[in-house]
Amino acid sequence: MKIIARIRNDFKEKFGIPRQSGITEDMEARIVFEPEYRVREALRGIEEYSHLWLIWEFSEAKRDSWSPTVRPPRLGGNRRMGVFATRSPYRPNPIGLSSVRLIRIEETAEGLILIVSGADLLDGTPIYDIKPYLAFTDSHHDAISGFADRVKDQGLKVKFSEELLSLVPEDKRKTLITVLEGDPRPHYKTDPNYEYGMRHGEYDIKFKVREDTLTVTAVERIK
Repeated sequence: MKIIARIRNDFKEKFGIPRQSGITEDMEARIVFEPEYRVREALRGIEEYSHLWLIWEFSEAKRDSWSPTVRPPRLGGNRRMGVFATRSPYRPNPIGLSSVRLIRIEETAEGLILIVSGADLLDGTPIYDIKPYLAFTDSHHDAISGFADRVKDQGLKVKFSEELLSLVPEDKRKTLITVLEGDPRPHYKTDPNYEYGMRHGEYDIKFKVREDTLTVTAVERIK
């Protein structure tokens, strides 16, 4: 397996990354190809597709052993399910699969790069393959999604004062709020007095959660 590209975005640490692709549609990411694969012909025709599949590696979730069961966040982190019945990053092989929207192709000093949205990958994540998404075969309207259908994420109400929000660049505010609404906390942590810290781009976002409301308490630029 060879790394063909890496993703570049504002998710600099695992905490706060959306749990599924497609959630942060407003956040753009760059797919930068490794020198060996900066070949214009390899992308011929890709602009005709609206969405792509990314096959990538959970590079920060490697383990020497594996467990047949995991604790899905959707079930509060307290109930075990079979690893192959979940999308947990802790798998026998740390392979991820994400569907992203292709926004545009740009010519840069690093060759042609793909600008995509909806990616749920950590900045710098290695990508092993890119394939076009085919609506007529990849979309199944009668699909059943197991416990994910039964346990719906309600989302949090986000309280973000104008003073603190003004410290975040305007083009990154909507994406940040979407990430916070999705509740980035580990589901087993519910202490309303605990202050969480989450890096988003060049900023450290601190917040507390009480019941269904997330309150941003500080925004600090990372030096």
